[in-house]
Amino acid sequence: MLVEVRVKELRFMRFSSDSIALLLLEEVDGDRFLPIYIGEAEAVAIYFHLRGKVVSRPLTHDLLCSVLRGMGGKLHKVVITKMNQQTYFAELLVQRNEETIALDARPSDSIALALRASASIFANEDLLNTETIEVSENEGAAELTFGEAFEMGEDTCLPDDLVERLRRLNPEDFGRFQP
Repeated sequence: MLVEVRVKELRFMRFSSDSIALLLLEEVDGDRFLPIYIGEAEAVAIYFHLRGKVVSRPLTHDLLCSVLRGMGGKLHKVVITKMNQQTYFAELLVQRNEETIALDARPSDSIALALRASASIFANEDLLNTETIEVSENEGAAELTFGEAFEMGEDTCLPDDLVERLRRLNPEDFGRFQP
């Protein structure tokens, strides 16, 4: 059975030099939760949309929504289908004419798209948890809300550690580089 969920909270956590994001989904008509750890890029895309931040060029999720519309399709809903070996799986259900097309996708990308397309998000009932969701305070871990992590200035919207990692990149880091 499918249960409709919505984004409850988005948290950014820093463990020493590593950072991860926790996306917490909550049941629309109940009190169960689904916590999903997601990547930084998807977290930024979700955060920007939730905060109404506008970027000068379309992000990947904005582009995919435009492609779907341009091809006559519409994202009908997202379904988080299962978890296998600590990895969640999802499907995008796209309607085009009278046809519904199911596409395999990561939940983080699916949710970023659903938010932009105003599509409903569902989860398999077996995935929802009635236990209290707590983020553990590991030694050396700092928990920040996304607002705290990303609101570092009007023009800077990335965590300090990501900016520093980008500064240290060399062209050789991208694979086959020939000067």
